Amino acid sequence: MVGPEALAQKNAPFTVAENGRTFHSLSAAVESIGARRATIIIAPGAYGDCAVQTEGQITYRSAVPGKAILDGGVCEGKAALVLRGQSAVVDGIIFQNQRVPDGNGAGIRLERGNLTISNALFRNSEQGLLTADDANGSIVIDRSTFQRLGRCDRGLSCAHSIYIGDYGSLRVTNSRFEKGNGGHYIKSRAPRVTVTNSSFDDTQGRATNYMIDLPAGASGVINGNVFVQGQNKENWSAFIAIAAEGKNHSSTGLNIHSNSASLAQGVQRNTWFVADWSGDQMRIANNSLGRGLTRYQKR
Repeated sequence: MVGPEALAQKNAPFTVAENGRTFHSLSAAVESIGARRATIIIAPGAYGDCAVQTEGQITYRSAVPGKAILDGGVCEGKAALVLRGQSAVVDGIIFQNQRVPDGNGAGIRLERGNLTISNALFRNSEQGLLTADDANGSIVIDRSTFQRLGRCDRGLSCAHSIYIGDYGSLRVTNSRFEKGNGGHYIKSRAPRVTVTNSSFDDTQGRATNYMIDLPAGASGVINGNVFVQGQNKENWSAFIAIAAEGKNHSSTGLNIHSNSASLAQGVQRNTWFVADWSGDQMRIANNSLGRGLTRYQKR
């Protein structure tokens, strides 16, 4: 016989940890928090829910890491989570199947505030994370996976696994990018970028572009990563691109070191590890480059 507490958990899967209140929808749980700081615990299961956070500091946490799935639900024609509060933390949640008419359906749309993502999985959507601009905001992504994301079709602007606007900073650590469906794996306009100890496996990518695109330039560190470029590319001219769309930020001091980069088995081409349009003085050193790869090309 199922007890009343277990039944409540089953029927109202969103719990505000601080007061124990349960809700049948994620949006109702978010609205109950308002401008306060609180944690929403999500019970195991797949939910077509979405929510818009306009204030406060909210942590969204799976009760069991990897068992809470936000599946297909989209708010404001944007994402499962639309975030424009003070800050948000996302921990242990799976985002999947977010699609919208303009081709930018995302697991998370970040419009303002700080964001920390850990132990998350983004898959089978048009974008994993898409942001607006917030020069004072920071983004941290750790121990997360991005797979089967991105697109460049229907005559629409491309979508990417991660697309960061002109945010204050982006930090990606211990994460995995794979099986892209178009666009770049990381595209970031943030002036300060850190990408470390992560993997970019493009062997099953389809019509993909750069592994890391810093289109406006950026300083920071890219190190300890493993990059493998696959056969099916829309643009295979480089693994990492710097300031390809203009030099809004200085790339002086950008340190790209101790990475491993190679072409997938059977891929026969010559390409560049780093393509640079900025002309700034950066450090590219101690990278292990496979056959067909040249260290640097100044554009």
